[in-house]
Amino acid sequence: MKSALLQLNVSDDPLANLAITRGMLAQAAGQGAQFVLTPEVTNCVSVNRDHQRAVLHLEANDPTLAALGEDAATLGIWLSIGSLALKTEDADGRFANRSFLIDPQGEIVARYDKIHMFDVQVTATETWRESAGYRPGNDAVMVRTPFGNIGMTICYDVRFPALYQSLAEAGADILTVPAAFSPVTGAAHWHSLLRARAIETGCFVIAAAQTGIHASAKHKTRQTYGHSLVISPWGEVMVDAGTQAGIYLFDLDMTQTGSARAKVPSMSHRRAFNEPHER
Repeated sequence: MKSALLQLNVSDDPLANLAITRGMLAQAAGQGAQFVLTPEVTNCVSVNRDHQRAVLHLEANDPTLAALGEDAATLGIWLSIGSLALKTEDADGRFANRSFLIDPQGEIVARYDKIHMFDVQVTATETWRESAGYRPGNDAVMVRTPFGNIGMTICYDVRFPALYQSLAEAGADILTVPAAFSPVTGAAHWHSLLRARAIETGCFVIAAAQTGIHASAKHKTRQTYGHSLVISPWGEVMVDAGTQAGIYLFDLDMTQTGSARAKVPSMSHRRAFNEPHER
């Protein structure tokens, strides 16, 4: 199945970003892609909560979601919107970081809210408290499609292997990891983490990513690592997009999952064990 990931460099202007994303989506479909994937926060990269409150929407009236759903139907493609930053009706006013899978009729067939929040101090000058602006999800999501079963995750989730093992045990053949990864942690860990998740589960891992310095007219800018990756179930890097925004095509041969799992059937070898305790 011919597929494509979009590596984006979005700003904090959702409508300007939407125009670019729609153009790239049409180009990818025109090149034969039947399944297209976008990165985390496809609609808006911003570190300013007041600005986000001014430009973001509830899911029901989000223009990015509506337009990309219409495009999926017009183009007749499956679309993974890596995530959208969305308003919620939560009392504390926090946003949702929500991924969507859309079918060729433009219907939403699955939603996933990012479970693990990026609350870290990467360096003396780089600190993130994602949970201050976003509320975490609680539910793992695996969805069946005609071309394969997809386990949906987002960015920082990749550091929690139990989530991916659970998705694989539920039947996932493909694991999506849309991201807006820090350049510091990306250079140190990105490739290793994604390859490990593929090797451990015998799944394809597809990670569409944000890249570069993200423009903001009035607020502090942000930089992301890029290097969108497609990893085979054997742990081989099929696509590494580097740092250039663009469309990256690849083929999904779903026979590779069975082949990898037959060679090293570790999923079937898992055994229960007693929790560690001091001796």
